[in-house]
This record gives sequence, structure tokens and C-alpha cells, in this order.
Amino acid sequence: MWTLVPVTFALRLLSTFVQPLGSLGSSLGPLFLWLWAAFWRAGGDRSRQQLQGKTEAGEPPRAQEDSHLPTTPTSVNYHFTRQCNYKCGFCFHTAKTSFVLPLEEAKRGLWLLKEAGMEKINFSGGEPFIHDRGEYLGKLVRFCKEELRLPSVSIVSNGSLIRERWFKSYGEYLDILAISCDSFDEQVNVLIGRGQGKKNHVENLQKLRTWCRDYKVAFKINSVINRFNVEEDMTEHIKALNPVRWKVFQCLLIEGENVGEDALREAEQFVISDEEFEEFLDRHKDVSCLVPESNRQMRDSYLILDEYVIPICEFFSHHQAMLQHQLDVLQVSSILTLFTWRSHQILQVKGSIPQDCPSPPPEQMPMTSAWMQKCRVDGQMDIWMHG
Repeated sequence: MWTLVPVTFALRLLSTFVQPLGSLGSSLGPLFLWLWAAFWRAGGDRSRQQLQGKTEAGEPPRAQEDSHLPTTPTSVNYHFTRQCNYKCGFCFHTAKTSFVLPLEEAKRGLWLLKEAGMEKINFSGGEPFIHDRGEYLGKLVRFCKEELRLPSVSIVSNGSLIRERWFKSYGEYLDILAISCDSFDEQVNVLIGRGQGKKNHVENLQKLRTWCRDYKVAFKINSVINRFNVEEDMTEHIKALNPVRWKVFQCLLIEGENVGEDALREAEQFVISDEEFEEFLDRHKDVSCLVPESNRQMRDSYLILDEYVIPICEFFSHHQAMLQHQLDVLQVSSILTLFTWRSHQILQVKGSIPQDCPSPPPEQMPMTSAWMQKCRVDGQMDIWMHG
């Protein structure tokens, strides 16, 4: 049985983003959908961790959930900016547009998400500390903790722009800080696109770790394993930093983002095989906080929507098939008539369906990109995503 998110919530959130800004409506409608896509994705992460017997902060495993029972998504990943001061060669969040939602509108949208059941918020980018020198981010963090009273407020950052004065102003409202670190060798960081010039990356990590301890913020590390760091042994460095969690990703190619004719990156040189990724994990098997995520785990599990267009895609499918679609926000209220969630990560946005595009029976799920492409008619379609 489906767990339904009320139609009124969808319409209220949409009108919140669209009405006050008029000419920016073409950007805000997609952003609304982006938030809900991230909402869906993050909920799936939690279910997957539970099935693996792991929790976010390394707590004892929870009882496994029946995969047939509905699950209410409770987490949002909000990429409020695409701007970044690094040029990581494998990055698939490549556009560097400058649009950022006005602060009060972002707060209003987050408040509505809280009303719908949001418990966890993660802010990312781009680099989230780059906009307004971190003040915009800090105000959202404070709002989510102080006014929304969310149990978990977190940030993912490359760490290069964080200053202690930010912790002094906003540290008490932040629960988790995750820092992206792909290598402890500065020459490798330069090859990847994370070179910090005169700054020492390891020293900066240690400084951030100290600030997190002093201001009682949980410290995490995220690493993307690629051609230039796959032979590295990070065991001693990770153990010395002692993060509550070390998330390790396998470098991935995404058609149109970091590979292909329209891509802003050429990431082929960074790709490693599944076997090489497994060897890296085996080399670090003694690091208790390590949580891996291979290409196999990531495929068919991410829905990526940005603030200007709505890329609705089987984002990590075997053929990297991508469907992009621009919704007319003036008609979106007639399209977004229902949001539904299932614990096996099927998201349906149900709207006006063309006669030649009937909804497929459950036994035909997961849907193929060919079926989705067929349903693309004048911005009114059913979108089925699976993970």
C-alpha cells in the first residue's frame, strides 16, 4: 500500500517558491521538485543502512524492516548552490550557475518540508560555504535547528573555506560536518583538482577535526576512489582523524555530466574497475568507520534535479540513459497531483497521462528510460523512478 504525501502540501510548497518571485518561477518550480527528489533519495539511504545493520552514527543495528512495508522518507539533501572553488575532474555536479534561492523562501520551503515529516537535513553544493562566506548556510543551519527543531542538521563541504568564526556563530546548531577528502598526498589532490596551493590539506583536516571536537560537532569524511588514489593506503590518516564515519565512493561516469559530448568534465581517466575498488576496501578493512558505496550500489538510485531544468533520469543505469524535461511552473499544480513513496524506492509523480502512455502494471517495474521517453508530452507525464 502506498504512503501518500498530501496534495495540499505539494501545492503549498510550490506556491511558496513561485508566487513571491514572479520572473524567477522558471527556476523555483524545478527546485521544488529537486528537494522532493533528494527527500526520496535520502530516505532510501536510511533504509539501506538499516538493512546493512549500520546506523548513521555507528549505533547498534536496528531491527530489519519488512521490505514490503511503506516507509516515510525523513531526510532531505539540499544542494542550494552549484558554485564551487574546486575543479574535481570526476565531479558530476558540474554546472556553475549562480542562482541561489532567497533566504526567506528557502526557510519557508524547509518549514513546509518539516510539516511533511522531515527529520534530517543535509546542506551541500557545489561548495556550501562559498555563498555569502557561509552566512547564508549558517542562517539555514540555525533555522533548521532552532526553529524547526530538526534532530539532525548536517553539511558536506570540501573544508577549504571554513573558519572558526563560523563555528563560533553557528556551531551549536550543527550536528554533523562531513569533509570531502580524496587523498592525503597533496600531489594527488592536485591531479584530482583539489589542490589547495600553499595550504596543507592534512593540516586543514586536523584543524577542522579539532574545531568539530571543540564545538561538539560530529566529524565525517567522504572519499571518491579513482585512478589517482586507488593505490593509496589511508588507514593511518583516517584512524588518526577518527571520524564517526568514512564514506567511500567508487568514481562514476554520468552521461552528459562528467562524460559525453555535452559534459563539462572528462572523467574517463579517473574510472577504476569494481575489482580495484574491492582491493581498496580490503586494504582498509581494519578501519571500523568505513562505509562503502560502489557503482553497483549507486546505479538506479539517484534522482538529480537542478534549479534551472528538471533532469529526470535513471541516473546510474547500465547505459547511463538520461531523460531531461522542462516543466512549466504555471501548469505544475495540475501535474503534481500526487506524491507516493514505497520502501523499495519507487517514486511516482502522477499527473495528466497521454492516451498513448498508460501507466505500466507493477510487474513491469522498474521502468526503462524508453518508457519514460515515450511519456514525455508537453510537460505532463508520469515519472517512475526506482532504486
